[in-house]
Amino acid sequence: MAYWLMKSEPDVFGYDDLVRVKREGWDGIRNYEARNFLRAMRKGDLAIFYHSNATPPGAAGVAKIVKGAEPDPTQFDPTSKYFDAGSNRDEPRWDWVTVAPVRRLEYVSLDDLRAMPELAECRLLARGNRLSVIPLTEAEFEAIVARGSKPKKAAAAPAKKPASAKTPATPKPTRAAAKRSGR
Repeated sequence: MAYWLMKSEPDVFGYDDLVRVKREGWDGIRNYEARNFLRAMRKGDLAIFYHSNATPPGAAGVAKIVKGAEPDPTQFDPTSKYFDAGSNRDEPRWDWVTVAPVRRLEYVSLDDLRAMPELAECRLLARGNRLSVIPLTEAEFEAIVARGSKPKKAAAAPAKKPASAKTPATPKPTRAAAKRSGR
């Protein structure tokens, strides 16, 4: 099994959209290196679903590759923004894989990812990385999933006063008493 990170803009297609549709072709990849990564994906591989161009960007969920690479049909559709007039059906230039949701993560922001020592060598954090599909090591994948499995720390509850320090409770008037007093 291989591990991947796949970026998508949440206002275009976010993890919630993947959950809603249950499976989707990962279309629109128009970079040769990213395309080659798609071609290397196999059914059963796992991917971090990463929200790019978000405030803040970060890991939103885990997806599974449910169908390996095949020609991306949007390259042949003149009405698609991913149309490629130079691609032909006999030797398609661009591929897609089909993905399905596995589980939502507690959102792990890019700043949180940068702070994780396990990701020191991760391509996601490399200067100038703009690829929308990148490989992850098993350790990188597991570290992101582990971080996204921890609930966010809630603000600490205010410390309770010792019973002896409590101010005596004033009885709350009933609705009927409030009406009688003109409140």
